[in-house]
Amino acid sequence: MILDTRYLLLRLGQAVLVLLLAFTAAFILLSLIPGDGVTARFADPALGLSPDQIAEIREATGADDSWFGRYLTSLTGFLTGDFGYSVQTGAAVSTIIAAALPSTAVLAASGFVTALVLAVIIAVFATFGPATGPAARVRRVLDSVPSLFISIPVFWLGILLIQVFSFQLGFVSVVDPGPAEALVLPTLTVAVPLSAPIAQVLIRSITEVQASGFVKVTTAKGASELWILVHTVARNAVLPGLTIIGVVFGELVAGAVVTETVFGRNGIGLITAQAVTHRDNPILLAVVVIATFGYVIINLVVDLLYPVIDVRLRTKRSSASARSGLRSHDEPTRRALTASAASVGVDLDWNDDPAAPAGEAHAGEAPAGETKEKNS
Repeated sequence: MILDTRYLLLRLGQAVLVLLLAFTAAFILLSLIPGDGVTARFADPALGLSPDQIAEIREATGADDSWFGRYLTSLTGFLTGDFGYSVQTGAAVSTIIAAALPSTAVLAASGFVTALVLAVIIAVFATFGPATGPAARVRRVLDSVPSLFISIPVFWLGILLIQVFSFQLGFVSVVDPGPAEALVLPTLTVAVPLSAPIAQVLIRSITEVQASGFVKVTTAKGASELWILVHTVARNAVLPGLTIIGVVFGELVAGAVVTETVFGRNGIGLITAQAVTHRDNPILLAVVVIATFGYVIINLVVDLLYPVIDVRLRTKRSSASARSGLRSHDEPTRRALTASAASVGVDLDWNDDPAAPAGEAHAGEAPAGETKEKNS
């Protein structure tokens, strides 16, 4: 069994706790801001509403209820899928979010995929290739590219892309563009800064794996650089990359919000900017919870992928089964396997002691990926 059920339940419980804490923190912070959306919306003298009418509106919307009462009402509504009503428009928040979410989801997905492609390309070309000559200089330049990308403000990058690729070169139109054309520049605006931390982690991880002993053994056997990259380095360098992918999801959400504001896209970013202007707390609270939910889901999927990719992180049951399978070999088979492993410098420790902790690394024993590559 690759995934422990108790571990899955623990991670789900942590995800629920993070959502609850995010909702509570957002509600408290929004409540502490002076004033409220009802007053900002209906106390305008141009509307001609009397104080009694404004008081009736505040009572109907629950604006004068106690803090704890409003918290319980909002929390109960969120648990049932009722996000309340917009103070500015009076429409249901769930309807507003449902209309804006597809556009943001498409932008986030396209930006995320593009960022991954950029990060992988930068990391591969910055770590593989000749160590001398023009190619080496290109590698050094690519190695510094992530530092440049990560320092570029999203709003400035969006304006720069519009100026260069739309106004100067005319490659992409930002005035009444088609659906696909309207997605090009916003996708690049989201992807460029997002690719920087992923590329940095991949470069560092690939460099460390390249210096490992099992890679040197595989190289000494005559394996090509491409074969080593695909079959050896990529598998062992992907875990740190997965970790940073989960971490930068928050940056993806923030980048999408700013990008939609710059390009005037009708999405979560635009309604968030409008809600901040009009103190529309129900919409802001819903956006925070939805963004937190996406962040939690991404990180939960990343955590659950760890044991699938790396056998060393699998459950104790799997480790115990593997040790039991090794003990089932007869003595001649053991000697043959030990001799084969020793020929590539690996000392197998059969560890017949059933009380030994699962997954414990013994002296002289290579990691799972290392043993496999040395025997390949």
